[in-house]
Amino acid sequence: MAESVAEGGDDRPDDTDGGRGSGGDGGIGVATKTRSRTKQPTPYRVLMLNDDYTPMEFVVLCLQRFFRMDMEAATRVMLHVHQKGVGVCGTFTYEVAETKVSQVMDFAQQNQHPLQCTLEKA
Repeated sequence: MAESVAEGGDDRPDDTDGGRGSGGDGGIGVATKTRSRTKQPTPYRVLMLNDDYTPMEFVVLCLQRFFRMDMEAATRVMLHVHQKGVGVCGTFTYEVAETKVSQVMDFAQQNQHPLQCTLEKA
């Protein structure tokens, strides 16, 4: 019995598995499970710097408004900034930290205070 040759001179056998491409292994395969790990974003600290002109009450207001601190926590951070020259307002992702720095700086400028705020890698 001879195999028939397709019209274009193609001598490959007909596709008998309906185009599924099982490769003749009966459709049996091995499933593999891969776990992808999401890298944690780098944390950044928002720092407030002391100056001799910004009122302590304004610093407390900024800490309450932009960092959602209660009066006690805001006063504690303000006193740390006043005594040590710099204090940590919080730790955030880069985008959030950058936004908070901008908010504090804009608010200070609108109220004509020289308060400075910056960020650094935690």
